[in-house]
Amino acid sequence: MRPSDPAAPAFVQLASHPLRWKLLAELAASDYRVRELVERVGQPQNLVSYHLRLLRDGGLVTARRSSFDARDSYYHLDLQQSADALARTGSALHPALGFAPALPSPSSSASPARRPAVLFACTGNSARSPIAEALLRHRTDGHVEVASAGSHPKPRIHPDAVQVLREQHGIDISGQRPRHLDALLGRRFDYVISLCDKVREVCPDFGDQPRLVHWSIPDPAAATSPGPVGHPAFVRTAAEIDTRIRYLLPLLTPTPQEVQP
Repeated sequence: MRPSDPAAPAFVQLASHPLRWKLLAELAASDYRVRELVERVGQPQNLVSYHLRLLRDGGLVTARRSSFDARDSYYHLDLQQSADALARTGSALHPALGFAPALPSPSSSASPARRPAVLFACTGNSARSPIAEALLRHRTDGHVEVASAGSHPKPRIHPDAVQVLREQHGIDISGQRPRHLDALLGRRFDYVISLCDKVREVCPDFGDQPRLVHWSIPDPAAATSPGPVGHPAFVRTAAEIDTRIRYLLPLLTPTPQEVQP
């Protein structure tokens, strides 16, 4: 008697649908609202919402209420979960395929003619964007030009952001001060990454057609339960930003074909 055929791994079942693959591809680049995904994939909202729900049930996609408009939600592709699911899918086909690829860092041996430039933006430039700036600069060791700014900068960097970066990552930003987005107008950026739903709506045009990316991350300063090692919300925020940055690094590293001789 022939044994029953094994079912395809969950990732294959989810990602093999053409519309769900399109949604995954869009969310791999940026967080989006449903109406934006409807426009980008060219399908009705009820159909997009149905397939987003399946992707959420499968653990690949998460949703957060917008801090700009609580009636809206931003959808986010969990790249770490996707990497783990791909590794499990490979293992199901053959044990030798069950590994997650290493994420490269920009290096001097594979640098373009000029360093890529990244701007992180949030409202107060006191927590999320300076954390992102510090972590990307730390991970790229000076091979990427990094800046951060806010639409309504606070008087100082939040002390919990300073503490978490120092204790969790060995980075000291105690001497840094928030600055306004307008102070960076005229500078060239390859990526402008908003980390706040509010600033996404008011971020100025930096010209030169930078790639606009949105990471919908809640303000850790809005949480209310302090802890013994910095604010727990700041620890979670720094960890999420660091994960997103690790998956940004390959996009900042030129492929061999892009490297000029």
